Amino acid sequence: MRLPSMSQPFLLAPIAECPPGPPGAQVRLAVLGARGVGKSAMIVRFLTKRFIGDYEPNTGSLYSRMVHLDGDHVAVQIQDTPGCIQVQEDCVQVLDSLSRCVKWAEGFLLVYSITDYSSYQAVQPLYQHIRKVHPDARTPIIIVGNKADLLHARQVQAKEGLQLADELSCLFLEISTSEDSQGVCDVFQYLCKEVSKLQHAGSTDRRRSSIIPRPKSPNMQDLKRRFKQALSSKVK
Repeated sequence: MRLPSMSQPFLLAPIAECPPGPPGAQVRLAVLGARGVGKSAMIVRFLTKRFIGDYEPNTGSLYSRMVHLDGDHVAVQIQDTPGCIQVQEDCVQVLDSLSRCVKWAEGFLLVYSITDYSSYQAVQPLYQHIRKVHPDARTPIIIVGNKADLLHARQVQAKEGLQLADELSCLFLEISTSEDSQGVCDVFQYLCKEVSKLQHAGSTDRRRSSIIPRPKSPNMQDLKRRFKQALSSKVK
């Protein structure tokens, strides 16, 4: 399933920060994947509509901005993560370094490049790590095959992405960050909606549990009366 310049090594304009809101008012997302798959470019494309192709390896940037979503303005926080995930013996140790970010986030994009098979192989370990921290299967996770415009260099077929997503019960999309701004926007907006639904469902469950009437304390006089009646009937 696919939703339908010059590169600069730095942002041409800063991304506007949103003011801090009350706890629970933000949608917290994390973008994870191997190095060079286009995580930073995706985030900046979503927030600024601009495509910037070249980035220095980041140490994990947090972007915060008000986003228009279904007629409302939602405070969205997006955690970019270092592209240090490799499929190797110390992969678990690398994943453990991301535990704080994974625990913080409420929705996830797992990104690989269709031109790099090793980045595709890194998706499943990342997914398994997220599920260890968030065992609730409702936590939204989307697998994204990026760089769909580079068909001549494809190493991962679309059917492989679909098969993996089916095995992990995730949504799968192929996008081109460089050519399809709307496709990138659709991915992030869909994830924001899924997180918002989960937040709303959680708050509804809490409200319902709070209005369940507490059981009445037993009336001791009534219990004594019933006990005497039972006792007298046995004597007769």
